[in-house]
Amino acid sequence: MTLPSEPAARFYQSHGLRLHYADWGNEAAPPLVLLHGGRDHCRSWDWIVRALQPHFHVMAADLRGHGDSDWATGSSYSFADHIYDMTRMVTACGIDQMALVGHSFGGMIAMAYAGAYPEKVSKLAVLDGAFLRHPPSTPIERQIARWVSDLDKISASTPRHYPTVEEAAARMSAKNKRLTAEQALHLAHHAVKQNADGTFSWKYDPFQRVSAPYRMATEDYPELWKRIACPTLFLCGGESFVPDPKKAGILQYFNNAEQKIIDGAAHWVQHDKLDEVLSELRRFLAVAA
Repeated sequence: MTLPSEPAARFYQSHGLRLHYADWGNEAAPPLVLLHGGRDHCRSWDWIVRALQPHFHVMAADLRGHGDSDWATGSSYSFADHIYDMTRMVTACGIDQMALVGHSFGGMIAMAYAGAYPEKVSKLAVLDGAFLRHPPSTPIERQIARWVSDLDKISASTPRHYPTVEEAAARMSAKNKRLTAEQALHLAHHAVKQNADGTFSWKYDPFQRVSAPYRMATEDYPELWKRIACPTLFLCGGESFVPDPKKAGILQYFNNAEQKIIDGAAHWVQHDKLDEVLSELRRFLAVAA
């Protein structure tokens, strides 16, 4: 069987939004769903996908407000909204059970979904995305004031425009100096949209960066994690800003979890140390190289 070198663009409806995922084919194989992190997109997984594609029916989602998915009207980017989107994608794809991999914020969504629907997830891998959201220490009236101010600032701002995709890639490289030129250009190509004047701007909705004064309670996360029934793998960047899950006491909430520190990698473990991440994923997912 010849597998496609590029994915098919698929769409489904959730909460009135048209959301996108990249379908890499191989429908007869077990499903594998990939969730990217904040301000990222589904094609960020391409290097991982091409290695695992022979073994799985891979589907990489664009979260709402990212990639080729619709932006939410009214800044509706709560954690619960993303979990609901996952339920709609799973239904649209006809998935009975899947392996689930998430990076950063996508890892947090993956863990919450696996806790809410443990029968749907056969294996769960979280790439540098396990942390507890502690409640704000500021009074609620100050939280609301800050939220309003942040929304007003974004409403009044002008999106940054780049003359070329290469300049957008240079911006990515400046933010993450570990990226190769090839990686940065590929990521930027799928991260930008062309404007009417020929310039380029980021696809993600800037409003999704704002933290609203309503959110899931901190204690809700461990309660969901305790319900996860499948084996869970944490891959963590040894030089990441995200706290070590084991040292942070997160692993205690999981029934069957293991952790691997990827030395020399920061938050973008799958870009910084691709071969090591693939080796760990292949072992965990029980597929040959």
